[in-house]
Amino acid sequence: MKVVVCVKQTPSTTATISVKNGAVSWEDPGGKPNVVNPWDEYAVEEAIRFKENRGASDAVALCVGDPSSDEALKTCLAMGCTEAVLVSDPALLGSDTLGTAKTLAAAIGKIGDVQVALFGKQAIDGDTGHTPVQVARVLGWTPLTYVSAIQSLDGGSITVERLTDDGKETVTAKLPVVISVVKEINEPRYPSFMGIRKASKAVIPAWSAGDIGASPAEPRADWSNVYPVPPREGEMEMIAGATVEEQARILVNKLFEEKVI
Repeated sequence: MKVVVCVKQTPSTTATISVKNGAVSWEDPGGKPNVVNPWDEYAVEEAIRFKENRGASDAVALCVGDPSSDEALKTCLAMGCTEAVLVSDPALLGSDTLGTAKTLAAAIGKIGDVQVALFGKQAIDGDTGHTPVQVARVLGWTPLTYVSAIQSLDGGSITVERLTDDGKETVTAKLPVVISVVKEINEPRYPSFMGIRKASKAVIPAWSAGDIGASPAEPRADWSNVYPVPPREGEMEMIAGATVEEQARILVNKLFEEKVI
């Protein structure tokens, strides 16, 4: 059994993002503008634990992105994943979450013998959280979302703990499954020095859309011209009064005048 962890390369949380000449750019004072999506680090750690403790033969990191995304995959290898695959093709540029889900599902099918696909709960750039459940829908697998613990893996079924608005619930499902995890599930490890050295020399296979039988992005999101958010403008007036009650009365009258209340 193989476990696949799907990751995304995103801008660093410390990067300064700006819009210049209709394009988005970002700079990071630490010199590393792109990183593994922070929520995905928990999924990577759990994939490694599946191999170490739950009998998985391989922990495969999978990413859809441009060629520079192999840096995120090398981080996964340095942490302990046994394989990494990049799906990169100009025909896939502009894919929305459903298009990305279809591509990931096709790549998972090509990898083969996958019983568990792991995701972080969302990406910090898009913040939709759609992709895990869409991949499950495309594959026809059971989605298990907001998972905070893997309780058992018994033959052809898995039992997990989910965080909900009302507390926690325990769910058992038949394999194969798609799991999206929350940060309570584990503490991601730091890559070892030897892991970093080994990963830096790794040659990561890059699959095209044709290699996995994926369709070009359609409809395609157009990021050719991005507009900055207009600056917020406002005025401030200090309300003076002899007492707090008088200040409150003046404030209420002004709110009525402006038809706020």
